[in-house]
Amino acid sequence: MTTYTILIILSGLVIFSYLFDLVASKTKIPSVLLLLLLGIGLRFLVDYLKIHTFNFLSILPTLGTVGLILIVFEGSLELKYDKEKNKIIKSAFLSALTILLGTTTIITLIIYQISHRDLYSCIANAIPFSVISSAIAIPSAAALGKQDREFVIYESSFSDILGIIIFNFAITNHSITTSAFIGLGLSTFLIILLSAIACVVLLYIMGKLVHHIKFFLIISILILVYAIGQSYHLSSLVLILSTGLFLNNADTIQNAWFRSVFLYKNLTADLSQLYQLSAESAFILRTFFFVIFGFTMNVNELNNLPILGNGLFILMAIFVIRIVFLKAFKAGNISPILYIAPRGLISILLYFNLPASLKMPEVGTSFLFLVVLGTSIFMTLGLMLSKRKAAETAA
Repeated sequence: MTTYTILIILSGLVIFSYLFDLVASKTKIPSVLLLLLLGIGLRFLVDYLKIHTFNFLSILPTLGTVGLILIVFEGSLELKYDKEKNKIIKSAFLSALTILLGTTTIITLIIYQISHRDLYSCIANAIPFSVISSAIAIPSAAALGKQDREFVIYESSFSDILGIIIFNFAITNHSITTSAFIGLGLSTFLIILLSAIACVVLLYIMGKLVHHIKFFLIISILILVYAIGQSYHLSSLVLILSTGLFLNNADTIQNAWFRSVFLYKNLTADLSQLYQLSAESAFILRTFFFVIFGFTMNVNELNNLPILGNGLFILMAIFVIRIVFLKAFKAGNISPILYIAPRGLISILLYFNLPASLKMPEVGTSFLFLVVLGTSIFMTLGLMLSKRKAAETAA
């Protein structure tokens, strides 16, 4: 494949992704779903033409990790904190935690029935299927009302963070002991401390940099700190979320010393540019990640009736549990938010990070693909239904 052919393909994918975003804004069909289908279509085309391709699975985790960082960072840079939002944040956190634990429990039982493996392996495999993907949820919530959109941003980000914490805890501790919980408490304290330091240092660097290239430097530092934290099994997504929140709300801190040292004249303009750069970079990475994921899937495995049946059981479990806990923790109408529980980038990343000894042939990539696809389709239909009902009520 020549250099120019590769450039044509890459440019074409970005253009298609842009068009998919326009379609998504009009129809409520998530652009991610269209990207997955594009990847599947390209796989059929490549197989038909018998073109030899690169092993894309080797770069998928790296693409997904950087994409996840940028998507969560972009979402957190949108959030302005005030005391009135404490209720939304609290309900979003409790919703994310209880739904994650409840879903993990039920999916563990389903996987146990499928595989008859030990409970520990079943729990580790269940966690990736239980985490809401902020990479899909946040863009899909763009058309919702302000409160619902903020709830989705907080809930999906908390779900990602809590999912990573529980996943890291599960794969590093084969049994639940006092020392395991002490280790969890210590790692949580360390990542909170690291986050606080990183927030202040990054804001200081932003104010002092005079070079015209500085936003990619800020993002590179964030990715570096995230990677170092993750290599020590720390939940570094806390750092990404807190940094975005801190930067966007630093001007509300009234301490005179802080304002004189850290705040500077062009902060608002710089944050606007940083947000724009994060959003566009996240768009590119999300495009390639989901197209490649769709491309690497063996769709023929979906003809397997046991996989389809078990996948449907998991989909039912996800939304039944979501209804129960949203009614408990979310005030008001839960209708649009109920449907926004997609599995996607974070589920795929956690699945690929499972140690080889814990992976099960009964719960393979085709099973994961089915759940990712199913939750996206359910979300699409649900948002369309909500929009129609809202239109009928307004009429």
